[in-house]
Amino acid sequence: MNYTLIETEGKARAGLITTDHGVVETPAFMPVGTQGSVKAIEQRELEEVGAQIILGNTYHLYLRPGTNLLNKAGGLHRFMNWQKPILTDSGGYQVYSLTELRNIHEDGVTFKSHLDGSTHVFTPENVIQAERMIGADIIMVLDECTPYPCELEYARESNDQTVRWAERCKAAFESSPPLYGHSQSLFGIVQGSVYAEIREQSARALVGMDFDGYAIGGLAVGESAAEMYRITEVCESLLPTTKPRYLMGVGTPTNLLESIERGMDMFDCVMPTRNARNSMLFSRTGSLSITNAKYKEDFRPVDDQCLCYTCRTFSRAYLRHLFQAKEILALQLATIHNLAFYHWLMKEARKAILAGSFAPWKSEMLRSIQKPVTIEIN
Repeated sequence: MNYTLIETEGKARAGLITTDHGVVETPAFMPVGTQGSVKAIEQRELEEVGAQIILGNTYHLYLRPGTNLLNKAGGLHRFMNWQKPILTDSGGYQVYSLTELRNIHEDGVTFKSHLDGSTHVFTPENVIQAERMIGADIIMVLDECTPYPCELEYARESNDQTVRWAERCKAAFESSPPLYGHSQSLFGIVQGSVYAEIREQSARALVGMDFDGYAIGGLAVGESAAEMYRITEVCESLLPTTKPRYLMGVGTPTNLLESIERGMDMFDCVMPTRNARNSMLFSRTGSLSITNAKYKEDFRPVDDQCLCYTCRTFSRAYLRHLFQAKEILALQLATIHNLAFYHWLMKEARKAILAGSFAPWKSEMLRSIQKPVTIEIN
């Protein structure tokens, strides 16, 4: 992987991430394909909406279909027939969410599968092995995502362990070759909850290990937006400008624009796909709860400036009807639109940075997209 910084405006950055499976223009949003599939949308449609890179999850892929099967298939790219870049999270967040089913210890994490209750152990070494077998272009170290809120001492001890795990991941990565003829890159993950001093210690330690890129984890887990932005700024100030920055699990369109302004390059979030499946659609003029009664006879597209297949072809009234009738097509068409909107937003942000007009563009865009949603009784 290679990162090229093309242009900046303040902290906002436009760059290129070059992998063996293609180039990613940043800022970039990664649709979440946890189990080797982005929910309710086909790979062909992902390309049509502008997806440059998608995200998979080691925890879920390890449990099902299993890394041995993925190895036999020639890796996740071939298994799911996606020829563009893939990033895999280590599964640390998923294990963190299994509060009653896991035990964190120095060697790693012992957990019970949410599928069948079977016991498994993730260590830094076998997570790297699993990510080698999955074969993503960018892979993440094993980390612990602290809960919010958490005490200062817990955050400190957790981060110290995450740093030690990062060292072991780096060593395992450097001692094991990729399996499928394409290179892989390893990112470190800055942790430390909402404590600036711990975030600083984490960032400095990871930068000293010289990872290929750096993620900021443990945010968007319940803290306020103001705290999230504050910690993002703390981390950004310590991360090298020559490598990509990935803000994990974020977020709303507003979160994305605010974080781009704070120097972030890469994002992932289930929001556009999850909201789509729950009839909430994004647009340039505010969000729509498409099942509201006011759309029953509204024959306009969701967004009359959007060029996605959904907006070119169908009306708000038809989408409302599909949701009311519980047709599967409703989920697919809504997902196409929401992902198209997110990728359009990233493209426009990049254009604005390259043109030196990001600040006024962002202000105007926020005024437009933050219009409140009107909820009506159906």
